Amino acid sequence: MPTITPFLWFDTQAEEAMNFYAATFTRSKVISVSRVQGKVMSVQFELEGQRLTALNGGPHVNFTEAISFFVGCETQQEIDELWAKLTADGGAPNRCGWLKDKFGLSWQIIPNALGRMLADPDAEKAGRVMNVMLKMSKLDLEKLEDAYNGQ
Repeated sequence: MPTITPFLWFDTQAEEAMNFYAATFTRSKVISVSRVQGKVMSVQFELEGQRLTALNGGPHVNFTEAISFFVGCETQQEIDELWAKLTADGGAPNRCGWLKDKFGLSWQIIPNALGRMLADPDAEKAGRVMNVMLKMSKLDLEKLEDAYNGQ
């Protein structure tokens, strides 16, 4: 049975990125570090059950927003903690729950309830949520729920 593993291309920071992500997410583990002539060539690690591979491939390729990691969160505390960790040390917030970490990788830190609210058959409720969300950088679950409930 085939498997799909995200493969991340870094200049020289694959091991540093792996360690950063492993420290950011509670359920994480380092699987392997492959070296060639004493230098890290690639790493494998797992975040919240998702296996990833990273390569030190040189400066030829950069991350863009065309690919991002979507992180569904149950609570505002999860959103706040991940947002703070991923924007630390040179990361940058963006709009509507998006951010870039210090390596330039894009993440979406999203409350799981948002999809349900935006998909509500009541277009007025969904519209209120959308309008509030569009004004946010880090998403605020309580404000989204207030908009959904018409408060």
